[in-house]
Amino acid sequence: MGLADRLASARAGALVGREPERAVLDRMLSGAPDAPLVVYLHGPGGIGKSSLVRYAARQAELIGRRVVHVDGRFLDADPRRLEEAAALACAEPGAVLLIDTFEQCQPLEAWLRESFLPRLADHAIVVVAGRVAPDAEWSLDPGWAQLFTALAVRPLDVAQSDALLAARGVPAEQRGAFVAFAGGSPLALSLAASLPPSALGALWEPTGDVLTTLVERLVGDLPSAVHRRALEVVAQAYVTRESLLRTVLGDEDTDTVFSWLRQLPYIEAGPEGLHPHDAVRATLEADLRWRDPERYDDIRVHISLAGLRAVRGATEDDAPLRVAEWMFLFRHQGGPDNLYNYRMHPHIEDTPLRPEDVPGVLRMAEEAEGPASAAAVAHWVRRQPEAFRVHRYAGSSAPVSFMAILRLDAPLPEDRAEDPVIAAVWDLVEAAAPLRPGEHLGIRRFAVQPGGRQRPSPLMELISRRTIGEEMRAHGRAVTFTVFEDAGRWGRYLAEAGMPEVAAVDLGERRQHVFGRDWRLQTVEQWVQHRARTTVTPVATWPTTAATSGPVDQLSRVAFEEGALEALRTWHAPREFATSVLLHSHLVPPGSSDPIADLRGAIITALDALQTDPAGVKAHEALTATYITAARTHRAAARRLGVPYGTYRRHLALAKERLTEQLLRQPATTSTPTPSPQVPKECTVGSAGHG
Repeated sequence: MGLADRLASARAGALVGREPERAVLDRMLSGAPDAPLVVYLHGPGGIGKSSLVRYAARQAELIGRRVVHVDGRFLDADPRRLEEAAALACAEPGAVLLIDTFEQCQPLEAWLRESFLPRLADHAIVVVAGRVAPDAEWSLDPGWAQLFTALAVRPLDVAQSDALLAARGVPAEQRGAFVAFAGGSPLALSLAASLPPSALGALWEPTGDVLTTLVERLVGDLPSAVHRRALEVVAQAYVTRESLLRTVLGDEDTDTVFSWLRQLPYIEAGPEGLHPHDAVRATLEADLRWRDPERYDDIRVHISLAGLRAVRGATEDDAPLRVAEWMFLFRHQGGPDNLYNYRMHPHIEDTPLRPEDVPGVLRMAEEAEGPASAAAVAHWVRRQPEAFRVHRYAGSSAPVSFMAILRLDAPLPEDRAEDPVIAAVWDLVEAAAPLRPGEHLGIRRFAVQPGGRQRPSPLMELISRRTIGEEMRAHGRAVTFTVFEDAGRWGRYLAEAGMPEVAAVDLGERRQHVFGRDWRLQTVEQWVQHRARTTVTPVATWPTTAATSGPVDQLSRVAFEEGALEALRTWHAPREFATSVLLHSHLVPPGSSDPIADLRGAIITALDALQTDPAGVKAHEALTATYITAARTHRAAARRLGVPYGTYRRHLALAKERLTEQLLRQPATTSTPTPSPQVPKECTVGSAGHG
């Protein structure tokens, strides 16, 4: 057997799956009367189109048919070159014309259909393979509709992916990491499998070289930096709508870029928006995180804030789905048994409590958590029926689970008497975080499902989504609590989300664990940004000591540092700046008539105080150019300062540290409002791109 035959045989043996596509090609090659004469294979780069083209060539040669292979990369969209390359197919009956990489000469599609293919020799068949789906004219034309078939080449499933790796000799214990990353892309799987044994491991992650190759092969050349940034957004967001692109990219031809995205072969346009192929998503995300961790976090922050706005703007019924889309950002952080799957559950209805639901709800509470819990449920059903949500399976009126998020602004004796958990919560609030006028607390008091225990399930998933949505949409909420009996399962997850355990209460024979956060230590806006950053220190969100002169007099150092950076980022975003956690710090005097002006003045004073040595002068210049006079991007700030971008980034990182230390040392101020500095007219006001 010669080298060419051995090569073809090896390639054929490595082809895994693709049974439906191969069946169509086999029927074409056999001359079956119902088989199409033209097959158009389409799908993203690396999905296996060329492997199917080689399969067709191999099978054609085995039965003695002449193969005419044309590579679209060398045609330059010139019809004369295609005619020349495919001339033999017009002369030899039964020839098999294979046109690969057709996206490189896509402008020839209409000419190919109308002018060239009708000239092929008798019994010739054609296989076209490209990234771009065929245009609609193939199926609209009554003649071609009977002779033409389009086959979308989909990702391999998990079993097929595992089989491909097994065929490449990858040990079973190492295949899981590859399969999870590749998302069914044969190219990604094959590239990972080609790594040397020393690079393999159960916790394998792609290296920079692997990512560079994957981006080049899966994505190809991009028209501009704006198009690349758009793809980086698509890679992070669960679904990308034009409004999200506009939020992250600004008005940089957003409509044009969105239209471009819709045409990409590795992007699917669904009813909700755009979704990338899993392998492309994983590759772009990993590549950006490797190349530019700061921009990676920056994009996540913008998407997270956009998700918050989407939840707040949604209807009551749509809010849980918007929460699930927001939670997609944190899919790699895990949760109890991978709680979130980012889909709605159409077989479950989520409705307000109805009067006829009450007996079933009380019965569920007693069966799941005992008579003491049922008594507390009965009290709150009377007191706040609007706080309850009931779940039932579609087509049935019987409740199968329920939850309640209570809103309380003052401790009432009957509440304390009827519900020991609420009594403990009020004691905790009064000791550590008293409410101020106009504030209230929220508590997700009940989460009950069949069989008891708060194990992950579609029902608990909906309860969690509703709870998060309520927190994002509430106004005037100072503190939040959630109650779990199953603290062993949920405690670590809640702590990572900023809700440590703050109390444990015995209710009958069961212990209820209370987890809490104080939104005055970290606002909702700050929380969704903090959660999105991948290299952050957890922020204390519950007072560690009892309050003295008022709630939240002191901030933890971590919360203060995070607040200082956030104040800089939002310097030109008045609404966001007005939620700064530093408004509760020593930088703003008690009883200030204009706390926002006082905070701005304190920051400007600290900035000016940096200029005591050459390094401090550089720190002042970097911070001022980046945030106060608001260069549009970090690179623009570097150009303004006349330093290389790498030097600028080092100066900025050190400058942030120096400013935070100066603010921590700065004496408490008296209320003397300082006007914020004027922004030069030539500067763009905005904080997009700052990190």
